[in-house]
Amino acid sequence: MPLLPSRFRQGPSYLFKGHFQTILPSTLRRLPPVKYLRERIVTPDQDFLDLDWSRVNSTTLVVLSHGLEGDTHRPYMKGMVRAMNIAGWDALAWNFRSCSGEPNHQLHSYHMGAVEDLDLVVRHALASGLYQTIYLVGFSMGGNLTLNYLGQWTDRVPAQVERAAVFSVPCHMKSACTQLAKPTNRIYMRRFLKSLHEKLKEKSQRFEVDLTGYEKITTFEQFDDRYTAPFHGFESAADYYERCSSISHLHKIKIPTLLVNAQNDPFLSKECFPVEQAKQNPHFYLETPKEGGHVGFSEDFLKGLYYSERRAVEFLKGII
Repeated sequence: MPLLPSRFRQGPSYLFKGHFQTILPSTLRRLPPVKYLRERIVTPDQDFLDLDWSRVNSTTLVVLSHGLEGDTHRPYMKGMVRAMNIAGWDALAWNFRSCSGEPNHQLHSYHMGAVEDLDLVVRHALASGLYQTIYLVGFSMGGNLTLNYLGQWTDRVPAQVERAAVFSVPCHMKSACTQLAKPTNRIYMRRFLKSLHEKLKEKSQRFEVDLTGYEKITTFEQFDDRYTAPFHGFESAADYYERCSSISHLHKIKIPTLLVNAQNDPFLSKECFPVEQAKQNPHFYLETPKEGGHVGFSEDFLKGLYYSERRAVEFLKGII
Protein backbone atom coordinates (compact mmCIF):
# COMPACT_ATOMS: atom_id res chain seq x y z
CA MET A 1 0.00 0.00 0.00
CA PRO A 2 2.49 2.68 -1.22
CA LEU A 3 0.70 5.82 0.01
CA LEU A 4 3.57 7.82 1.45
CA PRO A 5 3.46 10.53 4.11
CA SER A 6 5.21 13.60 2.76
CA ARG A 7 8.40 14.97 4.27
CA PHE A 8 7.98 18.25 2.39
CA ARG A 9 8.58 21.22 4.68
CA GLN A 10 6.34 24.15 3.85
CA GLY A 11 8.19 26.99 2.17
CA PRO A 12 8.46 30.56 3.46
CA SER A 13 5.33 32.50 4.36
CA TYR A 14 5.36 34.58 1.17
CA LEU A 15 4.74 31.35 -0.77
CA PHE A 16 1.59 30.57 1.18
CA LYS A 17 -0.72 29.97 -1.79
CA GLY A 18 -0.61 27.45 -4.60
CA HIS A 19 -0.39 30.16 -7.27
CA PHE A 20 2.59 31.84 -5.59
CA GLN A 21 4.25 28.45 -5.09
CA THR A 22 3.77 27.84 -8.81
CA ILE A 23 4.70 31.20 -10.32
CA LEU A 24 7.65 32.43 -8.25
CA PRO A 25 9.92 29.37 -8.73
CA SER A 26 9.18 29.34 -12.46
CA THR A 27 9.86 33.02 -13.05
CA LEU A 28 12.32 34.24 -10.42
CA ARG A 29 14.52 31.26 -9.59
CA ARG A 30 18.18 31.81 -10.35
CA LEU A 31 20.55 28.87 -10.81
CA PRO A 32 24.26 28.34 -11.33
CA PRO A 33 24.94 27.73 -15.04
CA VAL A 34 24.20 24.27 -16.38
CA LYS A 35 26.47 23.44 -19.29
CA TYR A 36 24.60 21.33 -21.82
CA LEU A 37 26.08 19.48 -24.75
CA ARG A 38 23.38 19.38 -27.42
CA GLU A 39 22.82 16.44 -29.72
CA ARG A 40 20.20 16.15 -32.44
CA ILE A 41 18.76 12.77 -33.34
CA VAL A 42 16.49 11.89 -36.26
CA THR A 43 13.15 10.22 -35.61
CA PRO A 44 11.76 7.36 -37.74
CA ASP A 45 9.35 9.82 -39.42
CA GLN A 46 12.24 12.11 -40.43
CA ASP A 47 11.65 14.65 -37.71
CA PHE A 48 14.18 15.48 -35.01
CA LEU A 49 14.65 15.64 -31.25
CA ASP A 50 17.20 17.88 -29.55
CA LEU A 51 18.86 16.29 -26.53
CA ASP A 52 20.80 18.24 -23.91
CA TRP A 53 23.43 16.25 -22.03
CA SER A 54 25.08 17.07 -18.71
CA ARG A 55 27.67 14.40 -17.96
CA VAL A 56 29.77 13.57 -14.91
CA ASN A 57 31.17 10.31 -16.34
CA SER A 58 28.66 8.02 -14.64
CA THR A 59 27.28 4.65 -15.74
CA THR A 60 23.88 5.80 -14.46
CA LEU A 61 21.79 8.18 -16.56
CA VAL A 62 18.71 10.18 -15.61
CA VAL A 63 16.39 11.06 -18.52
CA LEU A 64 14.28 14.16 -17.81
CA SER A 65 11.04 15.15 -19.56
CA HIS A 66 9.68 18.71 -19.29
CA GLY A 67 6.14 20.07 -19.19
CA LEU A 68 3.75 21.52 -21.76
CA GLU A 69 5.44 24.24 -23.83
CA GLY A 70 8.52 23.90 -21.66
CA ASP A 71 12.09 23.06 -22.62
CA THR A 72 15.35 21.94 -21.08
CA HIS A 73 16.22 25.45 -19.92
CA ARG A 74 13.28 25.90 -17.58
CA PRO A 75 14.43 26.41 -13.97
CA TYR A 76 12.81 23.19 -12.77
CA MET A 77 14.67 21.24 -15.46
CA LYS A 78 18.06 22.83 -14.85
CA GLY A 79 17.60 22.51 -11.10
CA MET A 80 16.88 18.80 -11.42
CA VAL A 81 19.76 18.27 -13.87
CA ARG A 82 22.10 19.92 -11.38
CA ALA A 83 20.73 17.77 -8.53
CA MET A 84 21.29 14.61 -10.57
CA ASN A 85 24.86 15.62 -11.39
CA ILE A 86 25.58 16.37 -7.74
CA ALA A 87 24.23 12.91 -6.90
CA GLY A 88 26.86 11.50 -9.25
CA TRP A 89 24.66 10.71 -12.25
CA ASP A 90 24.71 11.84 -15.85
CA ALA A 91 21.60 13.73 -16.96
CA LEU A 92 19.87 13.84 -20.33
CA ALA A 93 17.20 16.51 -20.65
CA TRP A 94 15.35 16.21 -23.93
CA ASN A 95 13.20 18.73 -25.75
CA PHE A 96 9.85 17.62 -27.11
CA ARG A 97 9.30 18.21 -30.82
CA SER A 98 9.05 21.97 -31.53
CA CYS A 99 10.27 22.89 -28.03
CA SER A 100 14.01 23.36 -28.58
CA GLY A 101 13.77 26.77 -30.22
CA GLU A 102 13.38 25.50 -33.78
CA PRO A 103 10.16 24.35 -35.48
CA ASN A 104 9.96 20.62 -36.03
CA HIS A 105 9.62 19.28 -39.56
CA GLN A 106 6.24 17.56 -39.33
CA LEU A 107 2.72 18.90 -38.86
CA HIS A 108 2.37 16.81 -35.71
CA SER A 109 4.61 17.63 -32.77
CA TYR A 110 4.21 16.31 -29.22
CA HIS A 111 1.36 15.22 -27.00
CA MET A 112 0.59 13.51 -23.69
CA GLY A 113 0.89 10.02 -25.12
CA ALA A 114 3.89 10.30 -27.45
CA VAL A 115 5.74 7.50 -25.66
CA GLU A 116 7.57 6.48 -28.82
CA ASP A 117 9.70 9.63 -28.61
CA LEU A 118 10.67 8.96 -25.00
CA ASP A 119 11.49 5.37 -25.92
CA LEU A 120 13.66 6.60 -28.79
CA VAL A 121 15.60 8.85 -26.42
CA VAL A 122 16.12 6.05 -23.89
CA ARG A 123 17.26 3.56 -26.51
CA HIS A 124 19.55 6.11 -28.13
CA ALA A 125 21.25 6.65 -24.77
CA LEU A 126 21.61 2.90 -24.20
CA ALA A 127 23.06 2.42 -27.68
CA SER A 128 26.09 4.44 -26.59
CA GLY A 129 27.09 1.51 -24.38
CA LEU A 130 27.92 3.89 -21.52
CA TYR A 131 25.01 3.20 -19.21
CA GLN A 132 24.07 0.27 -17.01
CA THR A 133 21.15 1.99 -15.29
CA ILE A 134 18.51 4.46 -16.46
CA TYR A 135 16.23 6.51 -14.21
CA LEU A 136 13.33 8.62 -15.48
CA VAL A 137 12.14 11.97 -14.13
CA GLY A 138 9.17 13.91 -15.49
CA PHE A 139 7.30 17.10 -14.76
CA SER A 140 3.62 17.78 -15.45
CA MET A 141 3.01 16.71 -19.07
CA GLY A 142 6.41 15.03 -19.11
CA GLY A 143 5.37 13.16 -15.99
CA ASN A 144 2.21 11.92 -17.68
CA LEU A 145 4.28 10.85 -20.66
CA THR A 146 6.68 8.99 -18.36
CA LEU A 147 3.84 7.19 -16.58
CA ASN A 148 2.27 6.25 -19.92
CA TYR A 149 5.61 4.88 -21.10
CA LEU A 150 5.97 2.70 -18.01
CA GLY A 151 2.32 1.64 -18.00
CA GLN A 152 1.43 1.28 -21.68
CA TRP A 153 4.77 -0.13 -22.83
CA THR A 154 5.37 -2.25 -19.75
CA ASP A 155 6.94 -5.18 -21.55
CA ARG A 156 8.88 -3.07 -24.05
CA VAL A 157 10.67 -0.73 -21.65
CA PRO A 158 14.38 -1.68 -21.59
CA ALA A 159 15.47 -3.63 -18.52
CA GLN A 160 18.03 -0.94 -17.70
CA VAL A 161 15.17 1.44 -16.80
CA GLU A 162 14.97 0.76 -13.08
CA ARG A 163 13.13 3.58 -11.29
CA ALA A 164 11.15 6.77 -11.97
CA ALA A 165 10.00 9.90 -10.15
CA VAL A 166 7.41 12.33 -11.52
CA PHE A 167 5.94 15.56 -10.20
CA SER A 168 2.76 17.62 -10.66
CA VAL A 169 1.18 15.21 -13.13
CA PRO A 170 -2.30 15.80 -14.65
CA CYS A 171 -2.83 12.05 -14.90
CA HIS A 172 -6.59 12.44 -15.45
CA MET A 173 -6.53 14.74 -18.45
CA LYS A 174 -10.22 15.51 -18.90
CA SER A 175 -10.75 16.78 -15.37
CA ALA A 176 -7.39 18.57 -15.33
CA CYS A 177 -8.43 20.49 -18.44
CA THR A 178 -11.68 21.42 -16.72
CA GLN A 179 -9.67 22.59 -13.72
CA LEU A 180 -7.43 24.78 -15.87
CA ALA A 181 -10.48 26.31 -17.56
CA LYS A 182 -11.58 27.88 -14.27
CA PRO A 183 -11.35 31.69 -14.07
CA THR A 184 -8.71 31.47 -11.34
CA ASN A 185 -6.39 29.77 -13.83
CA ARG A 186 -6.96 32.21 -16.69
CA ILE A 187 -3.39 33.53 -16.47
CA TYR A 188 -1.99 30.08 -17.24
CA MET A 189 -4.42 29.34 -20.06
CA ARG A 190 -3.66 32.62 -21.82
CA ARG A 191 0.06 31.95 -21.66
CA PHE A 192 -0.25 28.39 -23.00
CA LEU A 193 -2.65 29.32 -25.79
CA LYS A 194 -0.48 32.25 -26.88
CA SER A 195 2.61 30.05 -27.10
CA LEU A 196 0.74 27.35 -29.01
CA HIS A 197 -0.71 29.98 -31.35
CA GLU A 198 2.76 31.17 -32.33
CA LYS A 199 3.76 27.65 -33.28
CA LEU A 200 0.58 27.12 -35.27
CA LYS A 201 1.17 30.35 -37.19
CA GLU A 202 4.58 29.06 -38.22
CA LYS A 203 3.15 25.70 -39.24
CA SER A 204 0.43 27.40 -41.29
CA GLN A 205 3.19 28.63 -43.61
CA ARG A 206 4.13 25.03 -44.44
CA PHE A 207 0.92 23.05 -43.91
CA GLU A 208 -2.82 23.52 -44.23
CA VAL A 209 -3.65 24.86 -40.78
CA ASP A 210 -6.86 26.82 -40.32
CA LEU A 211 -6.35 29.58 -37.76
CA THR A 212 -9.71 31.25 -38.38
CA GLY A 213 -11.34 32.12 -35.08
CA TYR A 214 -8.37 31.03 -32.96
CA GLU A 215 -8.98 34.00 -30.67
CA LYS A 216 -12.24 32.36 -29.59
CA ILE A 217 -10.39 29.36 -28.16
CA THR A 218 -10.18 29.75 -24.39
CA THR A 219 -9.74 26.17 -23.11
CA PHE A 220 -7.51 23.19 -23.75
CA GLU A 221 -10.53 21.10 -24.71
CA GLN A 222 -11.33 23.52 -27.53
CA PHE A 223 -7.69 23.60 -28.64
CA ASP A 224 -7.24 19.84 -28.46
CA ASP A 225 -10.49 19.18 -30.31
CA ARG A 226 -9.47 21.46 -33.18
CA TYR A 227 -5.71 20.84 -33.38
CA THR A 228 -4.10 18.26 -31.09
CA ALA A 229 -6.54 15.45 -31.82
CA PRO A 230 -6.61 15.62 -35.64
CA PHE A 231 -2.88 16.34 -35.91
CA HIS A 232 -2.02 13.23 -33.91
CA GLY A 233 -4.58 10.67 -35.02
CA PHE A 234 -7.24 11.02 -32.34
CA GLU A 235 -10.95 11.27 -33.11
CA SER A 236 -11.55 14.15 -30.72
CA ALA A 237 -10.30 15.78 -27.55
CA ALA A 238 -12.35 13.27 -25.58
CA ASP A 239 -10.68 10.38 -27.41
CA TYR A 240 -7.27 11.94 -26.81
CA TYR A 241 -7.92 12.35 -23.09
CA GLU A 242 -9.26 8.83 -22.70
CA ARG A 243 -6.35 7.19 -24.50
CA CYS A 244 -3.53 9.30 -23.06
CA SER A 245 -4.50 9.77 -19.41
CA SER A 246 -1.85 7.84 -17.52
CA ILE A 247 -4.23 7.09 -14.66
CA SER A 248 -5.63 4.27 -16.81
CA HIS A 249 -2.25 2.55 -16.96
CA LEU A 250 -0.80 2.98 -13.48
CA HIS A 251 -1.83 -0.54 -12.45
CA LYS A 252 0.51 -1.99 -15.08
CA ILE A 253 3.70 -0.24 -13.92
CA LYS A 254 6.33 -2.80 -12.89
CA ILE A 255 9.26 -0.71 -11.63
CA PRO A 256 9.38 1.50 -8.50
CA THR A 257 7.73 4.76 -9.52
CA LEU A 258 6.98 7.80 -7.38
CA LEU A 259 4.28 10.39 -8.13
CA VAL A 260 4.30 13.59 -6.08
CA ASN A 261 1.22 15.80 -6.56
CA ALA A 262 0.65 18.75 -4.24
CA GLN A 263 -2.84 19.16 -2.83
CA ASN A 264 -2.76 22.90 -3.60
CA ASP A 265 -1.64 22.46 -7.22
CA PRO A 266 -3.88 24.86 -9.20
CA PHE A 267 -3.59 22.67 -12.32
CA LEU A 268 -4.85 19.44 -10.79
CA SER A 269 -8.36 18.14 -10.19
CA LYS A 270 -9.24 15.72 -7.41
CA GLU A 271 -9.15 12.91 -10.00
CA CYS A 272 -5.40 13.52 -10.41
CA PHE A 273 -4.67 11.92 -7.04
CA PRO A 274 -4.73 8.17 -7.80
CA VAL A 275 -5.03 6.82 -4.27
CA GLU A 276 -6.65 3.51 -5.20
CA GLN A 277 -4.04 2.80 -7.86
CA ALA A 278 -1.29 3.32 -5.30
CA LYS A 279 -3.03 0.99 -2.87
CA GLN A 280 -3.29 -1.75 -5.47
CA ASN A 281 0.10 -1.58 -7.21
CA PRO A 282 3.11 -2.29 -4.96
CA HIS A 283 5.42 -0.60 -7.49
CA PHE A 284 3.52 2.70 -7.67
CA TYR A 285 4.08 5.21 -4.86
CA LEU A 286 1.92 8.29 -4.31
CA GLU A 287 2.87 11.28 -2.17
CA THR A 288 0.47 14.21 -1.78
CA PRO A 289 2.00 17.05 0.25
CA LYS A 290 -0.38 19.82 1.28
CA GLU A 291 1.90 22.45 -0.25
CA GLY A 292 4.01 22.71 -3.37
CA GLY A 293 1.93 24.29 -6.13
CA HIS A 294 2.51 23.15 -9.71
CA VAL A 295 6.14 22.16 -10.30
CA GLY A 296 7.08 24.38 -7.38
CA PHE A 297 8.00 22.50 -4.18
CA SER A 298 10.23 25.29 -2.88
CA GLU A 299 11.50 24.53 0.63
CA ASP A 300 13.45 27.78 0.79
CA PHE A 301 13.10 30.00 -2.27
CA LEU A 302 15.92 32.37 -1.34
CA LYS A 303 18.36 29.56 -0.57
CA GLY A 304 17.39 27.60 -3.69
CA LEU A 305 16.22 24.49 -1.85
CA TYR A 306 13.60 22.41 -3.66
CA TYR A 307 11.86 19.35 -2.30
CA SER A 308 11.29 17.86 -5.75
CA GLU A 309 15.03 17.66 -6.33
CA ARG A 310 15.82 16.25 -2.90
CA ARG A 311 12.96 13.75 -3.08
CA ALA A 312 13.82 12.57 -6.58
CA VAL A 313 17.41 11.82 -5.58
CA GLU A 314 16.24 9.98 -2.47
CA PHE A 315 13.72 7.83 -4.30
CA LEU A 316 16.03 7.01 -7.19
CA LYS A 317 18.60 5.89 -4.62
CA GLY A 318 16.00 3.55 -3.15
CA ILE A 319 14.97 5.65 -0.16
CA ILE A 320 11.21 5.24 -0.03
